[in-house]
Amino acid sequence: MKSVNRCTFLGHVVADPELKVTKNGKSVTTFAIATNNEWFDSEGELCKSVDFHRVVAWDGLAKVSAEHLAKGSPLYLEGRLTNRSYEGSDKMTHYITEVVAKNLHILRWKAEKKTVETKELAAA
Repeated sequence: MKSVNRCTFLGHVVADPELKVTKNGKSVTTFAIATNNEWFDSEGELCKSVDFHRVVAWDGLAKVSAEHLAKGSPLYLEGRLTNRSYEGSDKMTHYITEVVAKNLHILRWKAEKKTVETKELAAA
């Protein structure tokens, strides 16, 4: 049986994306987006909440997102969810869910381009 792992988001970038390059020379950018939720409770009061989603973009999408996205940029994103774990400095295993970007639709481009600084990842 086939399965589907697809998600779509319409939100805003929380902070400037960070571009890194792995030891193998692959570009990877990480950033977070915020999505807003609104609903009415049982008493008719408007309730609001915000969810934050960690996004990982690779190769060409990594370069585009690092160059053209900034904090506050509106973004339509398509991708897939992935889970991973890592051992923190506290020697505990931490689990994280991320959106691996497949398509980015930048709804408002940055006014001016910036020089993108890259950092080499310790582990590829």
